Amino acid sequence: MPGLKISVVVAVGVLAASSLMATSVSNADSTAATATFTAVADTYAHSESPSTNYGTITQLEVDNNPAKRTFLKFNVTGLTGQVSSAKLRIHTSPADDAASDAGGTIRAMSNTTWSETGVTWTNQPAVDGATLGTFGQVWPNSWYEVDVTSYVRGNGTFSIGIDSTSSNGVDYDSRESGPTAPQLVVTTDDGTPPPGDDPVLVGAGDIASDSSADEATAKLLDGIAGTVFTTGDNAYPDGSASNYADYYAPTWGRHKARTKPAPGNHDYIATGASGYYEYFGSAAGQAGKGYYSYDLGNWHVIALNSNISASVGSEQERWLRADLAASNKPCTVAYWHHPRFTSSADHGPSTAVGPLVQALYDFNAELIITGHNHQYERFAPMNPSGQLDTTRGIRHIVAGMGGVRHDGFSTIQPNSEERNNSDHGVLKLTLHDNSYTWQFVPVAGKTYNDSGTTNCH
Repeated sequence: MPGLKISVVVAVGVLAASSLMATSVSNADSTAATATFTAVADTYAHSESPSTNYGTITQLEVDNNPAKRTFLKFNVTGLTGQVSSAKLRIHTSPADDAASDAGGTIRAMSNTTWSETGVTWTNQPAVDGATLGTFGQVWPNSWYEVDVTSYVRGNGTFSIGIDSTSSNGVDYDSRESGPTAPQLVVTTDDGTPPPGDDPVLVGAGDIASDSSADEATAKLLDGIAGTVFTTGDNAYPDGSASNYADYYAPTWGRHKARTKPAPGNHDYIATGASGYYEYFGSAAGQAGKGYYSYDLGNWHVIALNSNISASVGSEQERWLRADLAASNKPCTVAYWHHPRFTSSADHGPSTAVGPLVQALYDFNAELIITGHNHQYERFAPMNPSGQLDTTRGIRHIVAGMGGVRHDGFSTIQPNSEERNNSDHGVLKLTLHDNSYTWQFVPVAGKTYNDSGTTNCH
């Protein structure tokens, strides 16, 4: 697939064999569970025996001279949270008498209906999906694993093919071999903190492209429980279905099940933001509108759409005022794409979203988060005219540091308190009962940070 970006983590070494099981693991940030699924079908096909089926033997062969290709199938069921990690583990045969210089290339497959006892070289299913990883040198009687999180994102049936360009083949144990059968180890995060902890809202905007920074920020999400937000321009260079599949899905898409998105202008380069609405489905609100709300603890959270009319009396502005009037939560945060206030040299302040800011101010909202400008900027609480207001003012944060290249700053606007345009990261909000804590979390290797706590009005 053109432009496809692959994130591969290959851990090679001897691992202890484990049987099918599900265990819970807790930490300070999340509630997680790990389940190990054994293959429900596996076989290989042999080019020199094109009509022979090898579905019931204890070994799976991978080679290029003669060509031999292995097929694995897993049924993943019972997951209740967002997949944070999925790893394929396979075990080399103890009967091999030497190492192989190439353990094979692991690829996803679209065909999940093939039969273990029906596959031959002649009728083998196509190995037609993305490359998930490559094993280099492998040794006999050892476990090897590869990260397949970009493929296994939830419950379902998954097929994986393994082939090689090397004539120095390798044999793996099949499911008929018992405890060393192929395994798929899946870890999930239920997206909620442990009991007694405050809810977390975490995210950024201007995210996924052919760079590597989006994977770096996605790794931050891997370790932060809570609800994920986006402030638009989720996929570049436009929000087409292919760019969502190539760039967003393998990175931030790992957290799709707990994501509450907002669209950006790049999403709307695709007619009607069709790729955006198709990818996120009902999580993005009604297609064509894209505004909606939800509650987290004591907070009312509102996702708005700055790519459609936000004028006074517009459908969106009237909906927002009705939604705010109906909320019984003491604290409110809203997010969308175009910032009302910014010091960016690339895109100036948007007056078009002023009526949204005014409505939120009228109902005593605490915080507005936007993107569009590829940087981080935090403002002091202000009224809708941009004047300092320590009594009822709304704090504005531009969080456009999700993964694409950074923008510069120009004239620094009044009440701009903190800025950064060198580090990618995510904005983590901890939503207390009557206050919130903000924190800029930088990607690995960076040290910039900004944090603080503010009471609700």
